[in-house]
Amino acid sequence: MRHQWEALLLDWRATMRAEHKSPKTITAYELAVNQLVDHLESSDRLVAVAEVTRADVQAFITSVLDARSASTANQRYRSLQQWFRWLTEVEEEIKTSPMAKMRPPSVPETPPEVLSVEQVKALLDDAKGNDMISRRDTAIIRMLFDLGGRLGELAGLKLEDVDRERGEVHVVGKGRRHRTLAMSSNTALALSRYLRSRATEKQAGRPELWLSDKNRGPLGSNGIYLMLRRRGHAAGVENLHPHLFRHTAAHRWLAAGGAEGDLMKNMGWRSPQMLRRYGASLAEERARDAQRRLALGDEV
Repeated sequence: MRHQWEALLLDWRATMRAEHKSPKTITAYELAVNQLVDHLESSDRLVAVAEVTRADVQAFITSVLDARSASTANQRYRSLQQWFRWLTEVEEEIKTSPMAKMRPPSVPETPPEVLSVEQVKALLDDAKGNDMISRRDTAIIRMLFDLGGRLGELAGLKLEDVDRERGEVHVVGKGRRHRTLAMSSNTALALSRYLRSRATEKQAGRPELWLSDKNRGPLGSNGIYLMLRRRGHAAGVENLHPHLFRHTAAHRWLAAGGAEGDLMKNMGWRSPQMLRRYGASLAEERARDAQRRLALGDEV
């Protein structure tokens, strides 16, 4: 019976690739299905896909909730929704999804963590220098803080994606969706300084924007991640990761009164779910500021 699931999963993977789903999304979707199969097998319920019941899926989601966070269980739920949607609407392997009318696990609304301006300044101080690596790291940090792009988008930049005259960068996001982002003057200057240093390197002819040191080729996603961890540790910003800059950019945009629709386009979001999350974060911040300003406890 497992063979049927594996054959269908292979076809689903091909479909997702044809739809230009990101590798990360494909991996997450496949993980949910494989974990469901493992759960069914361990429960002596490994049946044909058409025989899976709502109770089977609910039992699996409950097992995830028992072992992991509500957020993880919610992700597994959303992934399985897409799996059964594909089986019903695309492949017509089953007539109705066992998840029809099921509700996803509720996830507590937690405000996203953001970086302070002081922390970003400390990172930039650590990256000061006129050598190519220092200028590269400064440009990367400024670009992440300024634009809030995804790690993959930043790592995938080519020289041709940079318009120095207009101060813009062209990125390719999820689903191979293209968008153009405008850099601030400080970010554009940092990138220009890096490009001047880059032009003197032996690898200058490579198409990739970010170069590694010692002629080791381009700096990929993992290299940027490790660089940020190293810079963060040196600057006293522990557990620094690229997505934290994305949280920060969205938070700062909304705090400055930027339009929500513009933010969605700049971030490459197709759903307002993330906007609601950052809106909740700002509401908490405003409430704390009001509490400090009113200082009602000082009346006694």
